[in-house]
Amino acid sequence: MFIQTESTPNPASLKFLPGRDVLGAGTADFPTREAAVKSPLALKLFDIEGVSGVFFGSDFITVSKASGEWPQLKPMILGAIMEHFTHGLPVIEGEAPKPSLDAETYDAADEEIVVQIKELLDTRVRPAVAQDGGDIIFRGFEGKSGTVFLNLRGSCAGCPSSTATLKNGIENMLRHYIPEVNTVEAVSV
Repeated sequence: MFIQTESTPNPASLKFLPGRDVLGAGTADFPTREAAVKSPLALKLFDIEGVSGVFFGSDFITVSKASGEWPQLKPMILGAIMEHFTHGLPVIEGEAPKPSLDAETYDAADEEIVVQIKELLDTRVRPAVAQDGGDIIFRGFEGKSGTVFLNLRGSCAGCPSSTATLKNGIENMLRHYIPEVNTVEAVSV
């Protein structure tokens, strides 16, 4: 098994590509060890001193660090991922976590705008963000102010360039296609 690594715009995160499906569809974010209770692989990665977050994409794993240097952490992470997949263990036990939709907030009158926002996010933003080892989740739209609320996950959470991505990239694109959008704000869940 050969596992490739890619740097991300976030110096505290590294993307690992095991050359096989990780989740297949969807994503799973484990910002803490406690959140990783249903994932044997995430728990194994949290056992490595310095690991502060784990994010699974369809075919990649993003690991974030709170301490340590990548040259020391990377071999231990590669070993944990390789051991996990060679033993054929599940990435997530039981049913894969579903993104919580109950956190979405918007007025029913704005349904058409929300559909447009989600479509643009899914077709233009999420693929680019996934290449950087992260994900972006729609959390709400406030029609009165024209504010879109998004949750950044994986390498995008805490990334130094995330503000620029939100303001210069996503906000400008949404404002261009949807005149009702005035601003984009990051929220944590």
